[in-house]
Amino acid sequence: MLKIEHLGIAVKELEQSIPLFEQLLNTPCYKTEKVYTEGVNTAFFKTGESKIELLEATNTDSPIQKFIDKKGEGIHHIAFEVENIEAEMKRLSALGFELLNTTPKPGADNKLVCFLHPKTTNGVLIELCQEKQ
Repeated sequence: MLKIEHLGIAVKELEQSIPLFEQLLNTPCYKTEKVYTEGVNTAFFKTGESKIELLEATNTDSPIQKFIDKKGEGIHHIAFEVENIEAEMKRLSALGFELLNTTPKPGADNKLVCFLHPKTTNGVLIELCQEKQ
């Protein structure tokens, strides 16, 4: 793992949350993006070398909506940047970590991503991400 790439925070409404985080972090949102395959709208902020990603559900079946319904708004996942996502997936799977997807899939911010099931990571949803080449 190279570094913490971003923290994902589930929010009910980007329209209200973006101004709040712009004030909190004293920096503008630099990008918004829809990720249709995940049913989310995202907003990104840079803070130092890391990023904050706000996630808003676009439908009731979205994993983010299910998270908010169960736990409310808050930290959803920690994303780690990796050099070779496929090699890292293979390594972690061999160690007994449960992958939520068997191949990397397109994510927000020009990334390939894979999530690890929280039941194998002490209750924390972990995202592996690699910049698309």
